Amino acid sequence: MRTTSNPAFRNLPTSGGSGNYAGFGQPYESQQYGGYQSAPPTTGERPITIDDVVTKTATTLGVALLTGFVSAWLVLSGQVAPFALMLPGMIIGLVLALIIIFKNLASAPMVLAYSAAEGVFLGAITGVFESMFPGIAWQAILGTFGVFGAMLVVYKTGAIRVTPRLTKWIIGATVGAVVLMLGNLVMGMFGVNMGLRDGGTLAIVFSLVVIGIAAFSFLLDFEAANEMIRGGLPAKYAWLAAFGLMTTLVWLYLEILRLLSYFQND
Repeated sequence: MRTTSNPAFRNLPTSGGSGNYAGFGQPYESQQYGGYQSAPPTTGERPITIDDVVTKTATTLGVALLTGFVSAWLVLSGQVAPFALMLPGMIIGLVLALIIIFKNLASAPMVLAYSAAEGVFLGAITGVFESMFPGIAWQAILGTFGVFGAMLVVYKTGAIRVTPRLTKWIIGATVGAVVLMLGNLVMGMFGVNMGLRDGGTLAIVFSLVVIGIAAFSFLLDFEAANEMIRGGLPAKYAWLAAFGLMTTLVWLYLEILRLLSYFQND
């Protein structure tokens, strides 16, 4: 059974094509992971390739960047209140994400709509931070893509191999971080400050840890996409791979933006 911290990659079919296409670069060890195994084609659709994943991911990111830029500009220019964009973007993005995950939809319109909604949401938040700390938006964007690129190199070169033990560690760390964030939110409602989001030393350390977890989550995302290629799933599943990578990028960007704001306060 495949294991990943990203719900976008769960419950995928285990085969669908020839599985003879090159992936992201790490050697294939089918006995170890028990993931997508080669099987005779079951449909007339061609199998997914690495080019499909790269193209669909780039398209998804492009849509998010475009809507995010427009959203941030509207907020910074004072034409629209931040929450007028932030709240709808967050709600629509969440609803679309849940539909894609639970219905396992490898749908271009759904993924692109999710990306557009997330762009509006992130753009509004970025506009607020940029108005308070000029220059922080570009720092966060460069930092996010820097981490993404670095982890892709780490995965492709095999510097860190995605083993069952590493996978369990990343999943456990992700669950732990989420529990702490929810606990901090709940306690904050009762006036209790746990120090995880107040900009202090503990908050900085916590953000660094979360950024590290998000960065390592990319390794699981790359491996999941690689298994899709190895198993020869239909090409349409490249959209699901793009969606999974997008969710991790959103998480990473928000955490980097938050961390940078802590240093601006000093």
